[in-house]
Amino acid sequence: MIRLALLFLLFFTAAQAQTNAAPEPRRPSHCIAIADAAPGLQYLHKASWSEPLPDYTVRISYISHASFLIQTPGGLNAVTDFTGFIGPTRMIPDVVTMNHAHDTHWTANPDPAIPTVLPGWGPFGEGIDHHVDLGEMLVRNVSTDIRSQFGGREDRGNSIFIFEVEGLCVGHLGHLHHEPNDAQYAAIGRLDVVMAPVDGGYTLPQSVMIDMLNRLKSSVVIPMHWFSGAALERFLTGIEHEFLVDRRADSSIELSLRSLPPRPTVVVLQPSWLHDPE
Repeated sequence: MIRLALLFLLFFTAAQAQTNAAPEPRRPSHCIAIADAAPGLQYLHKASWSEPLPDYTVRISYISHASFLIQTPGGLNAVTDFTGFIGPTRMIPDVVTMNHAHDTHWTANPDPAIPTVLPGWGPFGEGIDHHVDLGEMLVRNVSTDIRSQFGGREDRGNSIFIFEVEGLCVGHLGHLHHEPNDAQYAAIGRLDVVMAPVDGGYTLPQSVMIDMLNRLKSSVVIPMHWFSGAALERFLTGIEHEFLVDRRADSSIELSLRSLPPRPTVVVLQPSWLHDPE
């Protein structure tokens, strides 16, 4: 009896330890859960990237090439396709995402002071899975393929990163080389705002990108990765029959979940390095 009691105690202790070590449940994605129900967006007047944000508002600033700063009212700063330099600023992002197609999308030596660094790739061909709850922001990814360094294909080597913040679903397509399949579209869910590479050569052909944007039905499309004004103009000419085009002289836009524009809109922002206020 004593031996049986000891065995039972050991079994119970091991089981309890497993229960205590069980991972906490993931915060659910509202972008997937309500992918067919998109409440609205409201444009707000521009402000410096360093100024506080009103409640329920997100600021997106185009830094360079494929790098954007996404900011929350509580002061959380996220940078996409982080290369190690975002301008002459002392600001340290709270989270950065990277893709490794070219060195204009990542750095091998991110500042160790950055609390959360999320590469968009894992071991060759295996991809990676991120689902990071930062309180004000949920950051997750959907893996896609890229061209490998020597002209082949690296399965799951790129990530579409989705930032769920203030009720908005903000997607960054990274260095995308193929249209997502149905499973990947489902994993992406609803995107209210999408940063899309529109160069038409190094990434998707512009016609395929336009078809993809029509399928996503995002309220706001921000072109990136356009290298030259000629590539950008070709993209705008190709999409202007389905989307309104809003050309802006500034680098930032503030968005909130209030009212959709009457039609999906391409908002052209001008890239600008971040500078600390004087």
